[in-house]
Amino acid sequence: MLIDGVVLLWFILTALSLIFVAVDIRSTPENPVMKWAFVLFTAYSGPFGAFLYVLGCREPLPGLHERYVTARWRQALGSTMHCAAGDGVGILVGAVIGALVALPLMVDFALEYVLGFAFGWTIFQALFMGEMFGTYWKALKGTFTSEFLSMNCLMGGMLPVSALAFQGNPNAHDPTQALFWFRMSLALMVGALAAYPMNYWLVAHHLKHGMLTVRPAGSSAGSGGMEGMDMPKDAGTDSKMASMSMADKMKAAESGSALHKPSPPVWVMGAVSLAVLALGIVITLIFA
Repeated sequence: MLIDGVVLLWFILTALSLIFVAVDIRSTPENPVMKWAFVLFTAYSGPFGAFLYVLGCREPLPGLHERYVTARWRQALGSTMHCAAGDGVGILVGAVIGALVALPLMVDFALEYVLGFAFGWTIFQALFMGEMFGTYWKALKGTFTSEFLSMNCLMGGMLPVSALAFQGNPNAHDPTQALFWFRMSLALMVGALAAYPMNYWLVAHHLKHGMLTVRPAGSSAGSGGMEGMDMPKDAGTDSKMASMSMADKMKAAESGSALHKPSPPVWVMGAVSLAVLALGIVITLIFA
């Protein structure tokens, strides 16, 4: 069948893309957690993930990574990769469990949401990035809002694709079949696209970090240290940021409170994220 050939080609390209990113990113002066994020997302999205890595994170010339990743759209891309990579692990585990025990659609979705949120929040956010807060419990508190807003949009985008793609084909819901993983890859890619605007807002209002540049101690390339966090260019913010340590900048990027009140307010964007999630559920219930 044609779909079998497409799936085979997809996984060949995914394997090649994953090898390229996993090897090449070792020389990219990026935060280790973000490196894992791009590797994981490439495993989910194949050549699409490799393209985003080259376009958004890979250092174009030696010493330019700091300047290269300051573009806000690249900062938002890094934030989205971080979200999709961490949440994706839990989502895929939930999808496999749901398929193996034949859970009803909405119960399966609820399991994927809970596991995705739990892994993304407690591991990829609070644990892996928790050093900026001092304690794990402070990290949990500081990353909850950004994880909640981003996760809602991710799941709102991927749920209709997951439910409707290859509908009626039993292989698409069997974890032992390649079509199952191809379906989930498509769903996660669409989910990442849906989550990107929310992550752009989170980064713009310093509720979440984007790309970071991490160079070895004593390196003369770039400006050294941990740079690359995109900050607004208005004079008031610049003067305040200039007097902050990098640790304070990273805390501000997660909490937002150190800089200014977001506009629209966080509760409004929370409502928007829930609306995106609800829309995904409604589309699924109508057409599935």
